Amino acid sequence: MFQSKIAGLGHYVPKNIYTNNDLKRFMDTSDEWIQERTGIKERRYADRLEETTTSMGVEAAKIAIERAGITKDDVDFIIFATLSPDYYFPGCGVLLQREMEMKEIGALDIRNQCSGFIYALSIADQFIKTGMYKNILVVGSEKHSYALDFSTRGRAVSVIFGDGAGAAVLQPATEAGKGILSTHLHSDGTEAEKLAMYYPGASGGKGLENRPNWPDQELGGMLMTAEMLEDGSAFPYMDGQAVFKKAVVKFPEVIGEALAKNNLKSTDIDLLVPHQANLRISQFVQKTLGLRDDQVFNNIQKYGNTTAASVPIALSEAWETGSVKEGDLICLAAFGAGFTWGSALIRW
Repeated sequence: MFQSKIAGLGHYVPKNIYTNNDLKRFMDTSDEWIQERTGIKERRYADRLEETTTSMGVEAAKIAIERAGITKDDVDFIIFATLSPDYYFPGCGVLLQREMEMKEIGALDIRNQCSGFIYALSIADQFIKTGMYKNILVVGSEKHSYALDFSTRGRAVSVIFGDGAGAAVLQPATEAGKGILSTHLHSDGTEAEKLAMYYPGASGGKGLENRPNWPDQELGGMLMTAEMLEDGSAFPYMDGQAVFKKAVVKFPEVIGEALAKNNLKSTDIDLLVPHQANLRISQFVQKTLGLRDDQVFNNIQKYGNTTAASVPIALSEAWETGSVKEGDLICLAAFGAGFTWGSALIRW
């Protein structure tokens, strides 16, 4: 059985920078309020008409492919993770294949939100291990800015998220003991409605009894009303405290699971690259695991939460800045809507 490795990394973020002070034009907030709660100073927003989730993924993919020392024609499978696809269907995987003029290879879309890249990486790892594919392109890309509530009502969610994309090329490892050592995936849908965007969808309101101000009517199929836009039901909803409480438990737990699987301990980690959900969550996890500042990579201050794109963007940036070196033990971890969470342990 083959071991898989990350052979190339790339990321892309839009040029449009929106600081916390810029958001004051749209809502009652402040730089101090946002930084205290999230650690975020600024985020990037894609050009509304010129950039899409797919096009940003393409830019990140081009860099990753070049750094892997291959061409687009060598890629034999695509896995695309996003919660903000260009279309409800088809998924962004085939759109990326089309835009990059690739061969008629398989394309798989992952809808696991913040943990999407970890799930995609795990799937790619299995395909490499079995020998089914040799060059798998894994992409995480998000365009949140088109669907956020930029008002005081929606500020608790809208100030957090940004746009961007990251990509990785997976190949069979050539050195024993190098590459992805293990991946670990989990889910618990008990509190699915604590972090969700309910439309478009066809649930008819099932399971949303605890959703504040839910319209008192029977809903059938996919329905968007003026009332939903007015009361905020059409926008993403997040119970921030519930997410925080769950995340600070599951992050260390799944990291510990990966370490135990490989007979390692937290002090063996050279660099932890967590999903950039909230700087306060990352700091809590760092303290729980007893890691130094130089053992944890955070860039949420610059980009905000880019959900499925956050881990590959952070990993790519860490590699570019020399924080990821050959032989290092790298741990990736994520937690998000669903709830879903996961980790990956890599010997670089």
